[in-house]
Amino acid sequence: MKESGRTQRWEGNTGRSPTRRPSCSLRPSCSFRPSWPVAAMLCGWLCMSCGCTTVLSPISSVPASRLPVELLAEPRSNLVPVDLARLRQDAPRDYPLDTGDVLAVYVEGVLGNVDAVPPVHFPERGSDVLPGMGYPVPVREDGCISLPLVEPIDVRGLTVGQAEARIRDVYLQQRQILRPGQDRIVVSMIRKRTYRVIVVREDGLQEAAVPGGTGGRVVSGSAETGRGFVLNLPAYENDVLHALAQSGGLPGLNARNEVQILRGTAENWEGREALIREFHELHSHDRCVCPPPLPDDPAVTRIALRLPPGEFPRFQPRDVILNDGDIVVVQSRETEVFYTGGLLPAGQFPLPRDYDLDVLGAIAVAGRGLGGNPTGGLLGGLGGASPSHLYVIRHTPNGQQVTIGVDLNRAITHPRERLLVQAGDTLILRHTPLEEGANFGLATFFTFGISQLFSN
Repeated sequence: MKESGRTQRWEGNTGRSPTRRPSCSLRPSCSFRPSWPVAAMLCGWLCMSCGCTTVLSPISSVPASRLPVELLAEPRSNLVPVDLARLRQDAPRDYPLDTGDVLAVYVEGVLGNVDAVPPVHFPERGSDVLPGMGYPVPVREDGCISLPLVEPIDVRGLTVGQAEARIRDVYLQQRQILRPGQDRIVVSMIRKRTYRVIVVREDGLQEAAVPGGTGGRVVSGSAETGRGFVLNLPAYENDVLHALAQSGGLPGLNARNEVQILRGTAENWEGREALIREFHELHSHDRCVCPPPLPDDPAVTRIALRLPPGEFPRFQPRDVILNDGDIVVVQSRETEVFYTGGLLPAGQFPLPRDYDLDVLGAIAVAGRGLGGNPTGGLLGGLGGASPSHLYVIRHTPNGQQVTIGVDLNRAITHPRERLLVQAGDTLILRHTPLEEGANFGLATFFTFGISQLFSN
């Protein structure tokens, strides 16, 4: 009765009937049942965060292992430098006279008084000519020199000693102006003939950062871009090697492995213009067909500085000789770049000049390894499947393009898959459908699975 009484009093105080308290696992507030629109929005957000572009926008490509040989990049690592001795001309043992040379001539009693001291000429700074004594006499266009009381004397092709002997013979034997034993004749060199050459160099380029912090690099011009030199090269030093040595040395890493020589005569300029005019008139009628590349100008001499093993230079020894008005051009490699996109940091990167760069090296140059962050979004820093499909967009010689597919997993062990990158290529890194599915599953687990685990 006491217990019933206590029960009655307890019920009276609370006004409730005694019921069993439900456990926390049966609380309706602890169960999460999202609606279908919310679930669809979350799935779509996960797909976009994982980068599901392979399924939504597929790209058709040619496998790298089946690419024709004509579309492969030419290797550069095996190129051999050309012997520098082939870039200069061999100077003769005895210097032959020709138009433009200036002689110092002294003929006692004819070209200079008996009691007068002949003038002495000292060579210019940097010249290999010895001091001379006499009056300056230039060699004319016809190869002759003019001296008093005699006809013009032809000295073309003669050495200084031979020219002195011929002058003595004219004054003593032919004209008998001087008496034997009193023929004091001195001939020496004052200045050798020179050739005026223009050197244009475009190899003073530097790398600059891409604005915006994309992590890429571009090749841009500096204050040294487009340097020009006007050189007066002495005879038998008027060649490509001396022109390069006096204008800064051999082409640097930012220059092409060749030197172009534009002949400066009017006949060559007219022939060059006629060639271009004829080419455009021939291919301007049919606009539906891509015209072939412009043929090499016969007036332009190309001097290759690096060649494949076993290949000999195509230029002749006379091709390296420079004449008045010739232009030596060292072109830059500013256009030898490749581009990156997709999961790679967007940028523009220069290609190496003297060694090969394959697709694996290009990915490393772009600032992303194969084991890096695959998405950079939801899974950043948590791991996941790395992208292994690389597309290389390459331009063909006829103006079209081809898309090449590279399997990076196979490229690690199969050299055929390691495609060499060439100038103008665009590299786009993407996931495969299996990799995107794996990343989607991981993202779903980290988004909902862990939250459910901690909520329980």
